Amino acid sequence: MTSSLVDTGLDVVTGAFSYSGHAIAAELARHGRTVRTLTGHPDRAPAHGDIDVCPLDFGDPAGLTRSLDGVTTLYNTYWIRFAHGQTDHARAVANSKLLFRSARDAGVQRIVHVSITNPSFDSPYPYFRGKALVERALAQTGVSYAVVRPAIFFGDDGVLLNNIAWLLRRLPVFAVGGDGSYRIRAIHVDDLARLCAHLGSERDNGVIDAVGPDRPTFLELTAAIRDAVGSRARIIRVPGFVIPMLSSILGLAVRDVLLTRDEYGAMASGLADTEGSATGDTSMLEWIAAHGDTLGVSYANELNRHFRTAGDALARR
Repeated sequence: MTSSLVDTGLDVVTGAFSYSGHAIAAELARHGRTVRTLTGHPDRAPAHGDIDVCPLDFGDPAGLTRSLDGVTTLYNTYWIRFAHGQTDHARAVANSKLLFRSARDAGVQRIVHVSITNPSFDSPYPYFRGKALVERALAQTGVSYAVVRPAIFFGDDGVLLNNIAWLLRRLPVFAVGGDGSYRIRAIHVDDLARLCAHLGSERDNGVIDAVGPDRPTFLELTAAIRDAVGSRARIIRVPGFVIPMLSSILGLAVRDVLLTRDEYGAMASGLADTEGSATGDTSMLEWIAAHGDTLGVSYANELNRHFRTAGDALARR
């Protein structure tokens, strides 16, 4: 996908030291854009980085507006995977609305927002309800926007595929909930970044699924990872209600949240899949086969990445 990005200008990426935000910031920099980040983890900024760092402080709306002054495009990756501490999905919705208002007040010309496949106001899952509410709030700001809807990311230091591989390397059996026929339509994080950068250069409002070419069932995906890493684990099928319990037990062992009940329910009900055309080129199955030597060698801890400080994470190693 080619992009018509102008080689000058200031863009803001929320969470440029996180997974998808880092990829988007790197893609913008390759096009000559000046990048600023709004982050809740300023301590993670590299000592000699090229990114201007400002706090993502929802308790300071005026400060958010000042940080967005003079910005052409805001690329928003802010969200929470699951409720933790004082932050839940309702709070994440309120924070997102505040961010969009600050962008509007600062005169930001375009907002590219990373959402989720299949958001719905009547979803039984707070994650998907919240995403639908945020999309509506964005449309109501009056700022030119694009909504990008990925299901699952892979590539680089992604969590899901890596941690499935980590378990397959270490356990004699790996449990798949139900018949495992629910499909996973993932996109490589660099394909997502290219799509976001391209949409940032446009001005028409729109919503697009961010999905790759592969739609394996979860059972097929697990088998592909097992083969790639050379695991001898036996893949077994168990009733769906067992998976959240097993995930909780394993989560205690690794001091993390592997998979929530809602996440399993959403995946098993098909919300990680779409039937539209691919908007990313990278094959997930080919990528897995090519990265079997490194996939799952170390565990990717979600709580360390998003909720603990760098000092906390180091102390827990």
